[in-house]
Amino acid sequence: MIKIICGPKGSGKTKKLIDEANAAVATAKGNLMFITDTKRYMYDLKREIRFIDVTDYAVAGEEALCGFIKGAIAGGYDNEFVYVDGATRIAGRNLKDMAQLFYMLEKVSELRGLQIWLTCSCAEEDLPEFAKKYL
Repeated sequence: MIKIICGPKGSGKTKKLIDEANAAVATAKGNLMFITDTKRYMYDLKREIRFIDVTDYAVAGEEALCGFIKGAIAGGYDNEFVYVDGATRIAGRNLKDMAQLFYMLEKVSELRGLQIWLTCSCAEEDLPEFAKKYL
């Protein structure tokens, strides 16, 4: 399952994502990971959540982000939740051009039984068609 938290810049998307991750700790049977491109939120997350700053690994571009997420997931078979903050920022692309990333995440989610949450900086009505089903 993929879920999108969308809204304009500064609308609290990251806060909602952090709150969602912290709340999931209480019910999760598997691992949780939070992927972003800054260390700013490291201490806002509960310690049970694996925090990953992609800038430590020089991740740049959509293909690199896809590979990084797949590699992080492959690191353990007991992953349950993956939270990605700022996927478009990390990939350096517009959301409308990232259908391939969402396709890959959907396949991985189905195959591994993961819940994947992403933030997108755009209004709900501006989401591309391929992304609207993830609201």
